[in-house]
Amino acid sequence: MCGLIYHQYMLFENYFRDGGLLMYPLLGVSLIMWLLIVERSLFLARLHRKNMSLSVARQHLLENKFPAPEHHSGVMALLVERFLNLRSGNAALDRFILDESVVSINHRLNNHLATIGVLAAIAPLLGLLGTVTGMITTFDVLAIYGTGNSKAMAGGISEALITTQTGLLLAVPGLYMKNFLTRRVNNLQHRVATAGMYLRRHL
Repeated sequence: MCGLIYHQYMLFENYFRDGGLLMYPLLGVSLIMWLLIVERSLFLARLHRKNMSLSVARQHLLENKFPAPEHHSGVMALLVERFLNLRSGNAALDRFILDESVVSINHRLNNHLATIGVLAAIAPLLGLLGTVTGMITTFDVLAIYGTGNSKAMAGGISEALITTQTGLLLAVPGLYMKNFLTRRVNNLQHRVATAGMYLRRHL
C-alpha cells in the first residue's frame, strides 16, 4: 500500500515538474477555488436543512421568539433571527427592516460565487499561457540545436501540453460547481423573497 502511494506521489511530482513554473499558480488557483467551493457547499447545505414553514415563521415574529437552533437552522430561521435582532417595534419601520433583511441575506448567499467563477475561468488561461511558454522553449531549442536535442524539445512540448491539460481539468469541474451552487442559491433566494412578502403582510 505504501509503495503504491509512493509511486503515485512520484508520478504526480514528475507531472508537476514537467509542467514548469506555471504549475504553481495553477495549484494556487485550484486550492483557493476548491476551498471556496467546499465552504459554500457546507453553508448552503446547512440553510437547506431544518427549515421552518411560513406559518411557523409568522408565529415566531408575532411572539417575538427567536428560532431554536436544534429545531430550525435553515434560511427561514436566519431571516427571522436577523429581523428580530433589528426589530424596532414600529410597524412601518419594521417593514423596511424586513425588506433590508431579505436583501442582506440574498447578498450573503451570493458571497464567493463570482470569485469561484473567475478562478475557474483563469485556470484555462494560465494553461494557454503555459502552452505559449512551452512552445517558445521548444522553438528556442530548435533554433540552437536544430532537431538534434530531442530531450530538450520534449521538455518544451510537455510543458505546453501539461499546463493546458491542467487548466482544463481545473476549469471544467470548477464551472460545473459554480453553476450547481448558483442554482441552490437561486432556490434559497426565492424562498427568502417569498417569506419576506408573506411576513410583511403580518407586521
